[in-house]
Amino acid sequence: MLAILPTTLRLLLGSLLWANDLHHPSRMSFQLRHQHAVTNSSRVIFSDVHDSDLVAHSMVSADPYVYTLRASRLNTHKPSSLSAFHDARLRSMRHAQSDASLWEGTEVIGPNVTDRETLLALAKMTNNAYLAGRDSGWYDIEGFNTIAFGQSIPVGWEPSADGLRGHIFVSTDNTTVILSIKGTSAGWITGGGGPTVRKDKLNDNLMFSCCCARVGPTWSTVCDCYKGSGKCSNACVETSLLDEELFYSIGLNLYNNITYMYPHANIWVIGHSLGGAVSSLLGATFGAPVVAFEAPAEKLAATRLHLPSPPSTHHITHIIHTADPIAMGTCNGVTSTCALAGYAMETRCHLGQVALYDVVSKLGWTVDIRTHSIVNVIERLLAQEFEWDDEPLEDDDTARGVVDQGGLLSYLRWGWWGGRGDGDDKGKNKTVRRPVPEAKPEVDCVDCFNWEYGEWDD
Repeated sequence: MLAILPTTLRLLLGSLLWANDLHHPSRMSFQLRHQHAVTNSSRVIFSDVHDSDLVAHSMVSADPYVYTLRASRLNTHKPSSLSAFHDARLRSMRHAQSDASLWEGTEVIGPNVTDRETLLALAKMTNNAYLAGRDSGWYDIEGFNTIAFGQSIPVGWEPSADGLRGHIFVSTDNTTVILSIKGTSAGWITGGGGPTVRKDKLNDNLMFSCCCARVGPTWSTVCDCYKGSGKCSNACVETSLLDEELFYSIGLNLYNNITYMYPHANIWVIGHSLGGAVSSLLGATFGAPVVAFEAPAEKLAATRLHLPSPPSTHHITHIIHTADPIAMGTCNGVTSTCALAGYAMETRCHLGQVALYDVVSKLGWTVDIRTHSIVNVIERLLAQEFEWDDEPLEDDDTARGVVDQGGLLSYLRWGWWGGRGDGDDKGKNKTVRRPVPEAKPEVDCVDCFNWEYGEWDD
């Protein structure tokens, strides 16, 4: 019956129905409202998605324009004010001082990261952030399959625009905003490219390398901080990340613009790859709940940016599988696939918590850079009803096949997708516990241990 009502009236009714449960909803409904992008002069711009631009994904659903995610309560720490945050960051830069009084603990509603279907929907939203419209790779998400673009390209997505891009989703009651940030557009991973490739690569090589992407003697570095013999100027690499055209600085402006547009809303930030790392840095800055998919390790970048450290970063969740050498921090060295493509992906330590899918030992996947793509995460992992142990099994031979799902894996025996194993362990004890691995902080993780940082005279 609701399907015959105008969208605006349906949203109003939805907000009234939610009124009794606004403070502790278990489910939240969202609709695509805006696209965000950056001009070539680094100015953040938005393109609204109007009701008339939406295309119903179903004539059967009660509300074909809205879809639902599971939500849960979580504790986070937010800076007392933006000015206080910037003052604390300056004190860290100039005097190496921290300010514990900066943070205020609070409880917010965030995505339920223990729910597979919620992660699947969020992953599809991050995939669609790579696309201006319903291109060949667009995922039809329930309620959002959904943008009918005409012949014109929305503002900020012109072929010449080369900056940070993505989408903005808003809950039907306007209480929650999801900011989705596009990751690296690289044909060697995703099968495509585009105008943002150059700036994506610059951000990758500055944020995730040990010293200006100085992988070997034949490399052209992205900054002049290398001092020879494994030495790197610490002040120099920190300064190199402060450029206003880099994605963290742009992300700050983007986030602040959203808070101006939705002053009373709770903001979540999601992204894949580079977009996931930028999302995590914004989450660490503002205390916003974050879900990052296959993000390169960003903890070193947070240190170099002198982001004040909150008492906890458990509001940041990384979704990572063990076959992805980029997210696992193993795609490095002069002969690695990343290096051969000109990317110095050398860091391995993440902020927050990591839900680690052990697909190598449990599904028989081969470590391969092609597993990094968000499409792989969606179709081969999150779309399947697998279950996972709390800890990897000690015996790799018995670890294969512990997933309680036979049909899909029985035919995935070729190439880099891996196989199921020989099936000899069918009678052995296999404990399955969770639809999503438990998210945990990384322990004893060290970045760039073979580099020496300091200041030396040229």
